Amino acid sequence: MNKDQKNEVIELLKEKFTQYNNFYITDTEALTVAQVSNLRRTCFDKQVEMKVAKNTLIRKALEALDAEKYAGVYDSLHNVTALMFSENPKEPALIISSFRKGSNTEKPVLKAAFINGDIYTGNDNLKALTQIKSKNELIGEVIGLLQSPAKRVIAALLNHHEQKAAGTAPEAVVEAAVEAVAVEAAPEAPSAEAPAA
Repeated sequence: MNKDQKNEVIELLKEKFTQYNNFYITDTEALTVAQVSNLRRTCFDKQVEMKVAKNTLIRKALEALDAEKYAGVYDSLHNVTALMFSENPKEPALIISSFRKGSNTEKPVLKAAFINGDIYTGNDNLKALTQIKSKNELIGEVIGLLQSPAKRVIAALLNHHEQKAAGTAPEAVVEAAVEAVAVEAAPEAPSAEAPAA
């Protein structure tokens, strides 16, 4: 590979590192050509970009962007390196885990992961990375938490409307609805334990 080709690869890698907030550094050494092709196909199907590059070129691309920001991943650049770029922070971890189960192998090995500015090094982080919540999942949980009290108010108001039609006192129904929402929204008080004698 001549100097121009190396510079071309470095520029391509810089684009990818700039485009994605999440990337995984994996060791694909000892995988057969068929296994690597299968891994690439799986990545493509899951909207994960997989690139194989020389460690020195990966390091030069990272250093050109921000040497300090990526300093924690440099020690992971050894052996055969395949990069996985993804918008979803846990998708590459899920792909690696699934691939290992399907192939009955311990490859690819996770060397490092850069997730929204945080660096996870070592293969022992793979399981934790499969459980990271994506931005959309976190937003969904927050919306669910916010909707719960609102649903109770709506249900109470509907119940009030039905009871009003049946002739029940409306003030009691509204007070019950407000009390239900207050109980739902209040933080749990820590349990007080009696001191030991």
